[in-house]
Amino acid sequence: MNIIDIITKKKNKEILTYDEIKFVIDNYMNDNIKDYQMSSFLMAICINGMDKDEVYNLVDSMIKSGNIINLSGINGIKVDKHSTGGIGDKTTLIIGPMVASCDVPFVKISGRGLGYTGGTIDKLESISGFKTNINELEFKKQISEINIAIISQTENIVPADKKIYALRDVTGTTGSIPLIASSIMSKKIASGADKIVLDVKYGIGALLKTKEEAIKLAKLMVDIGNRYNKETIALITNMDIPLGNMVGNGLEVKEAIDILNYRGNKDLKELCVVLSTYMVSLSKNIDYKDARKLVIDNLINGNAYKKFKEFVIAQAGDINNINISNNIVEIKSKKEGYINNINSLIIGKSSMNLGAGRLSKEESINHGVGIELTKEVGDYVKAGDVIAKLYIDKKIISEEEILKAYDIEETLKERKPLILGVIK
Repeated sequence: MNIIDIITKKKNKEILTYDEIKFVIDNYMNDNIKDYQMSSFLMAICINGMDKDEVYNLVDSMIKSGNIINLSGINGIKVDKHSTGGIGDKTTLIIGPMVASCDVPFVKISGRGLGYTGGTIDKLESISGFKTNINELEFKKQISEINIAIISQTENIVPADKKIYALRDVTGTTGSIPLIASSIMSKKIASGADKIVLDVKYGIGALLKTKEEAIKLAKLMVDIGNRYNKETIALITNMDIPLGNMVGNGLEVKEAIDILNYRGNKDLKELCVVLSTYMVSLSKNIDYKDARKLVIDNLINGNAYKKFKEFVIAQAGDINNINISNNIVEIKSKKEGYINNINSLIIGKSSMNLGAGRLSKEESINHGVGIELTKEVGDYVKAGDVIAKLYIDKKIISEEEILKAYDIEETLKERKPLILGVIK
C-alpha cells in the first residue's frame, strides 16, 4: 500500500477502504506522507467526493490520531454545540451559559477564527485575563462544578484535524462537504459529549452558499453523530445578513452580555433560545415546549447571565474589562428608505480590514475593533441617520466600503426566515 496508488484510486473516482484511509492519516501524522502528497489526496476528495462509508472511516481514523475525553464521571447528559460559522456568530458565548443555567452540562472545545472574524476563543480572549488553555483535569472539574467550560483545542485531541485543516486552508480544499463533516464531527466525538446540536449556516456570509449544500452537510453530520451513539440534530440557518448587531471580538462579547440580560437583537436572541431549547430537551429528555420555558425563565430571572459571570471568573477573566476600542467613527446613510439587506460578506471583509480577523494563522487579531450595526434589516432610515459605527485602531476603512453593504429602498421587502428547518 502506498500514497500514490491511493491518490490515483480516488482520482479515478474509486471507493477507498478503511485500511487505505487509515494508512493516509497515520502516515501523514508520522511524516511519511508529505504535505504535497496530502494536498493531492485532499484535492482528489474535493473533486470526486466520498461516499458515507468513506467519510465514516475518515472520521474514525482522525479520532484515533489522538485521545478521546472521557466525561462519564460527570453527572448528567453532557451536550455540545457547533456552528459552521458566519459573520457576527457569537452564539456559543450565549448558549453555553443559558444551557448551563438549566443544570445541563455544556462542554465545548473551540477554535480560533481564520478569515473575516475571530472564532469563539478569539472572542473570549478579548476578556482581560481569560484563560482558554486549561488542561483536561481542570476542564472536567469545572464542568462538574459549574456545568460549563469552553477551552481551546488541545494538542492531543484529533491532532490529525489540526494538521490537515492548516493544509486545507492554504490549498483551496476547505469547501469539500466530506472534509468539513469529518473535521467537525471528529472533534465533536472526541470531546466526550453525549448529545450534539449543530447550527449549519448557508448564505453569502457562510462557508456554504446554498441551502442545498447546508442540508447535505447537516444530514451527513447527523448520520455520523448517530453512528457513534451520540444523538445529533442540526438546524439550517441563514447567513445572508450578519447575525446580531455587533461584528468584532470584544463587541460580540458585549452583545452576548446584552442577550443574556434579555436585551438586544431579536434574531440572535431567538436563534440562541431555539438552539438552547433543543440542547436542554435532549439532555433532560423533556419536550420542546417545557425546555423552551425553562430556557426563557433563566434568561428573564438573570440566572443565565449569572452563569456567564461564574464561567468567566472560573477561567480567570475580568468581565468588567473587555477590549473594545474607544475610537469610534459614525457611518451615516445617504438615502431614505427601508433597509432591505445588509450584505454580511461585505461587513465581514470590512471587519477583517479593521483588524478583527486574520488571513493566516500567524496573524494576530485586534480584539478591540469591529463594526456595530445601529440599524437592522426592516428599519426605516432617513439620509443622515447613523446606520453603523466603526470601532477602529491602527487600520481604517472608507465610509463607502460600509455603505456598499446596505440595500436601502422605497418599498419594504419580505425577509427570508432565519431558521430554515431542523434535521434529526
